[in-house]
Amino acid sequence: MREYLLLALVTAAVTYLLVPPVRVFALRIGAAPEVRDRDVHTVPIPRLGGLAMFGGMAAGLLLATHLPYVGAQLATGQAGQTVTALLVAGGVIVLTGFLDDWLGMDALVKLGGQIAAGGLLVYFGMYLPWLPLPKDMGGSTGLDPNLRTIITIMIVVVVINAVNFVDGLDGLAAGIVGIGALATFAYSIALSQSSSGSRINVTAAIAAILIGMCLGFLPHNFNPAKIFMGDTGAMLIGMLLATSLITIISSVDSGALDRMNKFPVVLPLLLPIAVMVLPLLDLVMAVVRRTSAGLSPFAPDRGHLHHRLLDIGHSQRRSVLIMYGWTFLFSFTLVGLSIGGVPLILFPITVVLAIAVLILMASPRWRSRKGERRRGKNKSGGGGASAPGGGQSSAFDAGPTDPGTAEANATRHARATTL
Repeated sequence: MREYLLLALVTAAVTYLLVPPVRVFALRIGAAPEVRDRDVHTVPIPRLGGLAMFGGMAAGLLLATHLPYVGAQLATGQAGQTVTALLVAGGVIVLTGFLDDWLGMDALVKLGGQIAAGGLLVYFGMYLPWLPLPKDMGGSTGLDPNLRTIITIMIVVVVINAVNFVDGLDGLAAGIVGIGALATFAYSIALSQSSSGSRINVTAAIAAILIGMCLGFLPHNFNPAKIFMGDTGAMLIGMLLATSLITIISSVDSGALDRMNKFPVVLPLLLPIAVMVLPLLDLVMAVVRRTSAGLSPFAPDRGHLHHRLLDIGHSQRRSVLIMYGWTFLFSFTLVGLSIGGVPLILFPITVVLAIAVLILMASPRWRSRKGERRRGKNKSGGGGASAPGGGQSSAFDAGPTDPGTAEANATRHARATTL
């Protein structure tokens, strides 16, 4: 456990320290595009934060090779070339994202880069060798080379694009992926207590590094953001998350899972969905919405879940925290059910409750009633000074009822004058 903690801390520290020079570099080469109609920020903000995250990942992987326990696990078994696989595939993803963030790139070219990264993972042994299925469905089913290559690349591409789609508010993608990585790490540690296998430890190491990347980047990216991760970072953390999910799915067979909890096989198959529930839901809704309007599935718009939360009156920070809470509740409830060995019926009940909470917090009626109560309290207290910049508001603004509005406005004004 101490080695995993060290991995996360070193990765977080390197990522955090690399962000300021990366920000200067992004400004110098002009990687701070003008504000678009669908954006929620009001001034140009540099991208390329993914370069710092890649540096943190590389530092974590190199450190892992020198740790006695984790290093031995990364160098053995089917995934014996984990470090090489992640550095090479991550390099392809970062190069693709960098060119897109800087110069712009056709969606099909980006897709080609994602497929290439997935293919490299397969080449270096990071693929899905079998599917853990229930006993009444034949048990664990092996995949032939062609099928495992196709399925692995599909998982990588879907997860990358899901993370990329949800990257629309300050700190949103980094926070959601970080929470998902934490849930994956918790499950892999719990799984290692009742089963053995190098892939379980590989999953824990990858998840620890991913947690560190997100933690190191969030202080610079949380509202009001000083830098964005861009496609460079969103595709990179999406690839890492996909890799951790591939290794955890195939880490043990159904017999071992049957001894661990009361709903065998279900968790390894559902954990990726639990971790990625919001990004995947957003991805599916975006594809349906765009294709039904006669547009390309990759055509940008302002209909994502975070845009809807902003449009009904939630501040950017509150919208992000709502989605943080949803992801944490959903993924850790699933992990808790597996570790506790509780009846499977509690899982759908918890999901229904989580959806109810999300709907309540995203309800315009709930939001308006809450605002009326606060305005009533302000009136009874004798009123007060108007918010700075009164009369000017946008979806980016925190709103007069949110703490820290003055600081956020002042910071945005300072960035506007410097940029």
